[in-house]
Amino acid sequence: MATRRTTTEFCWTCDSEQPHRRLDRAEEEALKERLGRASVSEFRLCVNVLDPDTGRQCRNLRTGWDKKPFTPPIKLPVIG
Repeated sequence: MATRRTTTEFCWTCDSEQPHRRLDRAEEEALKERLGRASVSEFRLCVNVLDPDTGRQCRNLRTGWDKKPFTPPIKLPVIG
């Protein structure tokens, strides 16, 4: 059975339950480089739209078990 790619989880910066998705390949590579880690598969990205006119998203990172893994929070920039 396939794993759902989008889940609803608490976002620390939005301060509410928001949709999160798994990282795509380019985002994983950028985060691996930033963190100096071999794997970042546990991270999820908040895709809450903050500005409907521009489509700007929150993009805060969390893990499946930790809503605030970084202090201050890391927001992944748009890749590509």
